[in-house]
Amino acid sequence: MRRRGEAQLHHVSNAGRYRPFVSSPANVTYFSDYHCWIDSVFKEYMMRPGASSDRMYTYVVLPLHGEPALVIDPLLAVNATDVWVQDLQVHGKPGLHEAMAPVSTTDVDRRMRTVLEKSESNSTSTGALINALKARGLKAARIGLEMEGLPAHVSSEIREALPQITMADCTNLMRLIRMVKSKEEISRLTRAAQIAEQAAVEALSLARSGVSIADLVQHYRAQVAGAGADFEHFAYSVRGWGISVESNYQLTDADVLYVDYGCIYNHYYSDTGTTLAMRDPKADVADIFTALRECMDAGIAAIRPGVKVSGVQQVMQATLGQRGIKDALPHGHGLGLEVRDYPILVPDTQLRIRDDCVDEASDLPLEVDMVFNLEAPVFIPGIGGLHIEQTFVVTADGCRPLVEQKRDFPFVPGEG
Repeated sequence: MRRRGEAQLHHVSNAGRYRPFVSSPANVTYFSDYHCWIDSVFKEYMMRPGASSDRMYTYVVLPLHGEPALVIDPLLAVNATDVWVQDLQVHGKPGLHEAMAPVSTTDVDRRMRTVLEKSESNSTSTGALINALKARGLKAARIGLEMEGLPAHVSSEIREALPQITMADCTNLMRLIRMVKSKEEISRLTRAAQIAEQAAVEALSLARSGVSIADLVQHYRAQVAGAGADFEHFAYSVRGWGISVESNYQLTDADVLYVDYGCIYNHYYSDTGTTLAMRDPKADVADIFTALRECMDAGIAAIRPGVKVSGVQQVMQATLGQRGIKDALPHGHGLGLEVRDYPILVPDTQLRIRDDCVDEASDLPLEVDMVFNLEAPVFIPGIGGLHIEQTFVVTADGCRPLVEQKRDFPFVPGEG
């Protein structure tokens, strides 16, 4: 991740001479390998009643030249003792009870002692960030900052402390950088997809008339956890009336269900889906599934570097239209540190992906080593839901499946 991210970042940043730093949990992980589950959910009011709902911010400083820095809460810094970024900037008191002398001293002890010795020189995370910028001679630099979701007082504090600095929003630049995956990222995405697929096959094999779908979901959760991943989602249709994640619906012999599932492995998301049929579908429903398979095959055939994302979606939509299916939206989306990364394969919105550092048409061209799904769902009220979703990696001359995902026929329990 680090090498791919740095290469893309420096290539783009050199044109505008901006020194980016990032604050969103996904991008902090992308550029530093640091991750802590609480960073995305913990708000100021949870420790200071009446305070704001702002997140407790972590930052990564990425100068064009010189050593990066990770700005982190002192009590969470132990999570970063083995990341590649060596300069850990902490702030405030860690709240450690040091009345007893350690029985022994390890590398972690020494590392943490060195890090925490400077913690009280920074009262806040933004103060630590400002000091990291000063230490790198960036008092008058052009800085790219993820501003989406960042409280206004943070940027104001930076400008007040560093009045000569030029700040630019680089939120969308970061999203574009993450589109093309490194070998390490593809490896993690592959493992995530393998875990989700195996867990789903085992869970769906338990489907029987009278069984609650909640039991299948619980089995899926257990299998995902046993393989070292985290549960992300398991969604399904109920008699074709859209998508559910909470219903305790009892399966019947006549059910045909849209099923969509995913997990998170080493911070990377999987997402895929299939059709669960409790018995072989009737001819009219089987015909619709065949149309979905044709739609997917047409999309796969259209994938190659340089093709606009809307072009892939267009051939999928046209294929369904030729079979008389109008009320469906076949599409696709990238996967990575979020459940939907760019590119998003939908009809051209005529919008632009824009911030202070980048301005690109949202109808992006495909590139080698992008990883994304194609998916084709159809919901038939009172009858059932049908679904095909598979993950692909763009290659020099087309694409390849990320992992084996059998989608030529609905999944019928007992038939595999």
